[in-house]
Amino acid sequence: MTGTGEPEASRGIFTGKAIGKDVHATRDDDRDRGAQGRTTIADGVVEKIAGTAAREVIGVHALGGGIARAFGAARERVPGTAKSVSRGVKVEVGATQTAIDLEIVVDYDVSIKDVTGAVREGVISAVEWMTGLEAVEVNIAVSDVKLPAEPAEPAESNEENEEEPSPLR
Repeated sequence: MTGTGEPEASRGIFTGKAIGKDVHATRDDDRDRGAQGRTTIADGVVEKIAGTAAREVIGVHALGGGIARAFGAARERVPGTAKSVSRGVKVEVGATQTAIDLEIVVDYDVSIKDVTGAVREGVISAVEWMTGLEAVEVNIAVSDVKLPAEPAEPAESNEENEEEPSPLR
């Protein structure tokens, strides 16, 4: 709580990890409010942006922990369901700021420090550019290392995220 009686998160200030809250941002500051209205950015939007940016970094094998990846892979086999780009991503969005938690699996034989630094930089850049929200923290948990001898998860590797050319072109 602050001296104004408001909880800190409601004013867009974050002091800890962003875990599991379903908070929707209403951009109510002077920059976004005017005669034309206001902008609202849902948590899911920031999650998708952060997840997509993290997956683009070389050395990131997958997002999410083992159980989340297993459930996600099973769910994606159901006809009509799409791949979840926000798996392994949790966000807390306030009026002008956001905090992001990522759980990643890295490829073997990469510098975890370099990969997490590149993920953090890419996620901050993408989220701030696309939403205008200030990314005050990006917490990254490396939950596993993908060894070369382990079988690949077909829906997760960076090479297989690229669109295949259509044979009907």
